[in-house]
Amino acid sequence: MQGLRGYRPLTGGGGVRLELTPTTSSPLAIDVTESVEMRIQRLISENPVIIFSRSACCMCHVMKRLLSSLGVHPTVIELEEEEIAALSSLDNPDSSDSSSSSSATPSSADPALFLGGTRVGGLESLVALHLSSHLVPKLVEIGAIQL
Repeated sequence: MQGLRGYRPLTGGGGVRLELTPTTSSPLAIDVTESVEMRIQRLISENPVIIFSRSACCMCHVMKRLLSSLGVHPTVIELEEEEIAALSSLDNPDSSDSSSSSSATPSSADPALFLGGTRVGGLESLVALHLSSHLVPKLVEIGAIQL
């Protein structure tokens, strides 16, 4: 991957683990003083198509395959448990762990897809966008593909 100094590629998973490496030569470098929430927000704003997932997530693999079949190669970030909790809190800061597990919203175990800085959801939401013919126009709108 080009320009991802500060990130260590994972073997076998095809993702990127958020490692704290004190480098400032890359725009995606991790600032060791940056909070997990701020780092996630920054990554969302810097990448037009980004998937946050757990390692070895089969749903994330399906998402990557669907997007790559359309000519999009998303940034995939594999998160640790505390980072997944931070990602969930970005969506619903008022929810507690007990109330979020019983809600009708997707589980934090699902991959989280962001298109153009907006959370799309998980695999079901991506497939629904694709089947309704809204995915390609959205990808064109955010500059992820050109027709």
